[in-house]
Amino acid sequence: MANTTPTQIRIDSNVKDQANALFSSLGMDMSGAVNIFLRQCILHGGLPFSVEIPDYNQETLNAMAEARSISRNKKVKGYKSIKSLKEALDKD
Repeated sequence: MANTTPTQIRIDSNVKDQANALFSSLGMDMSGAVNIFLRQCILHGGLPFSVEIPDYNQETLNAMAEARSISRNKKVKGYKSIKSLKEALDKD
């Protein structure tokens, strides 16, 4: 096994919870995910993605927040196909 060293970082608790849930669904833990991220940084000679401030207006940001909220609401009915969506729309 490689020589490892404990490292501490401060993370917003909500971000940490969301990240842990995501990584768990991918079959890894926070430590594994951070190691992958750091290795990718080394391979790319920097961050492995673009870091920029998006130029969204408030209306777009509100719509994105609403969509995120709807997508996480277990009470909102979802559809597995266009056909089932069309059938539900035709009922109304």
